[in-house]
Amino acid sequence: METYTTVLTENLNSQGTLFGGQLLMWVDKYAWMAASLDFPGKKLVTRAMDSIDFTASAPNGSILRFVIEKGRTGNTSVTYSVRVFCNVPGDPTSLPRQKGEYKIFENNITFVAIDENGAKVPLQV
Repeated sequence: METYTTVLTENLNSQGTLFGGQLLMWVDKYAWMAASLDFPGKKLVTRAMDSIDFTASAPNGSILRFVIEKGRTGNTSVTYSVRVFCNVPGDPTSLPRQKGEYKIFENNITFVAIDENGAKVPLQV
């Protein structure tokens, strides 16, 4: 799955670039959407994220592209890889680019299927 968002003023930290917590929220939200589409009818919750390493910043007005791909699927859990790329419109002097964008974040996120009591349940029926 691919999706996009724009970095707005309300998403910035005190340095004037994207706040890391905001990026993590988007990563969790968009990966959850992909998982929910892949496993309709299942109640999925975030179980874990790999180490968090912000490799570059994203200034105000940037367009972020999220690439979410399903990885390992277990009995009750599924892991997705998430890569986030930044494009700064109108700024040819931006960080090193590859076709107008650069990677700012990469992570794996795992979701687990649960029932109404919070107990793990199989992903597949």
